[in-house]
Amino acid sequence: MQRVLAGNVVVLDFETTGLSPQYGDRAIEIGAVLLENGVVADRFQRLMNPGFRISKFIESYTGITNEMLKAEPPCETVMAEFADFLAGRNIVAHNASFDRRFLDAELKRASRAYQGDCCCSLLVSRRIYQDSPNHKLQTLIAHAGIAQTGRFHRALADAEMTAHLWLSMIERIRERYGVPAIFFDQLTELSKIDKIYTHRYLSALGGQ
Repeated sequence: MQRVLAGNVVVLDFETTGLSPQYGDRAIEIGAVLLENGVVADRFQRLMNPGFRISKFIESYTGITNEMLKAEPPCETVMAEFADFLAGRNIVAHNASFDRRFLDAELKRASRAYQGDCCCSLLVSRRIYQDSPNHKLQTLIAHAGIAQTGRFHRALADAEMTAHLWLSMIERIRERYGVPAIFFDQLTELSKIDKIYTHRYLSALGGQ
């Protein structure tokens, strides 16, 4: 199987009615950025109607209101469209276990499936930006000196800022460790090792 460069991914983010599709929560917005060779090549953003009213807390947290959602298409329609955009590419998300649960659940409802691999930018950031006060997206964007591109907790803005964070981590590895080509599977592996071994792991990549 041909290896895929880390700069060729779909970075995605969901806004949802709650924390778990297992307990009936649904997606209300998806935002995604397609990176090709480390450059933003396309974007995808849709609001979607979960079929019930969302809470005042979610309205306040996301800025997405029941009024905004009532005329939007159902989740199944949006997710079928997004499945075509995704087209089996690898994905990146910040706190990916959350987004992957909703991706899998909503694609299943739409009778679609996802075949690619997934990497968590939050876990990678804990290895690359160990000096950050915490590893929330908003903190990391400021820590890494990345320009804010929109309102946090809106899906496309969060996906775009996560994409820029992802690219900043790739560049940081290139510069510090002399790794000319960084592959998606290498960052996935990095996200799983103990952070105290980060330098050893990346130094070995630079020495290949």
